[in-house]
Amino acid sequence: MKRQLILEDGTIFIGEAFGANNDSIGEVVFHTGMTGYQEIITDPSFAGQIVTLTYPLIGNYGVNHEDFETFQPAIKGLIVKEAADYPSNFRSQMTIDTYCKAKNIPGLQGIDTRKLTRKIRQFGTLRGMLCGIDVNKDEVIDRLKREKAANDLVSTVSTKQIFPSPGRGYRVVLVDFGMKHGILRELTHRNCHVIVVPHNTTSKEILALHPDGVMLSNGPGDPKDVPYAVKMVEELLGQVPLFGICLGHQLLALANGADTEKLKFGHRGANHPVKDVRTGKVILTSQNHGYAVSLDSVKNTNLEITHIAINDGTVEGLKHKKYPAFSVQYHPESAPGPEDANDLFDQFIEMIQKWEEAGHETYRY
Repeated sequence: MKRQLILEDGTIFIGEAFGANNDSIGEVVFHTGMTGYQEIITDPSFAGQIVTLTYPLIGNYGVNHEDFETFQPAIKGLIVKEAADYPSNFRSQMTIDTYCKAKNIPGLQGIDTRKLTRKIRQFGTLRGMLCGIDVNKDEVIDRLKREKAANDLVSTVSTKQIFPSPGRGYRVVLVDFGMKHGILRELTHRNCHVIVVPHNTTSKEILALHPDGVMLSNGPGDPKDVPYAVKMVEELLGQVPLFGICLGHQLLALANGADTEKLKFGHRGANHPVKDVRTGKVILTSQNHGYAVSLDSVKNTNLEITHIAINDGTVEGLKHKKYPAFSVQYHPESAPGPEDANDLFDQFIEMIQKWEEAGHETYRY
């Protein structure tokens, strides 16, 4: 069955359909990872987006029940050069086509994904629609130009209720703005007693849970769409150690008077080099974000830049000059991608230990 992608600038890509048989509108982005398609599809930070995977063969090792980053994916569609019909891996339990059908994700294959990626790199992210070939092109383009992008994506992927992941170590409150399971995995691996709370939990409610530390998770969209979260972070500063990842990094910046900006086509891949400006060490990182902290806005704040992106010089890490709080724009939990930055979770635990040694009460089990 034929399916097409219509972009808001009038460009059309016609290919073969796979996955769910429904139309879908979203922001068209690309991810350059060679592996990890299952984690990419289930990353809540892709909410509202049609994801193009640049590696030419997707689905060749199938889909399993262990590598999901969330149980209910939020992407609007998947575009690949070729979707493998016969995966080969001992962990494989279904094809990518079967999974996309089960999760209501429309797919498009057989188009020139390199051409699409080059267009996005040249003109920036564009809104697009995955649909059948019998639609009225002009009506679709007009709809894409008129329809505004969703500005409340975080609420669609965050947990609706508090739940624990029991451990016998430090008590960590994980604020879920679109949390990847990998973050929870790394905290529980360090024996933390994790309490996951919704995106709109107030600072008062968080402190009432007696946390030893607070983790600000990744999530989709513009950080300025969640001003209540910025207020929450601002009120927690100096009250408890903080560690922000991706959207959490941007929220920490906004809470300290810095600014954020939308990137032309974002950072989405598994091999982005990042430099620690304090040591000169360069690591490869997993990234997925369309917004970044404005470099100049960090000046005259209580934040110092700890990491920068080698490719374009954007801010990749921040640390508070006075309070125990730091953040990174990339994903130290990987999933997918390299684990070069995994020790940041250890640094978070060490920061809590120092907080405890300084005389602050902790609530470890």
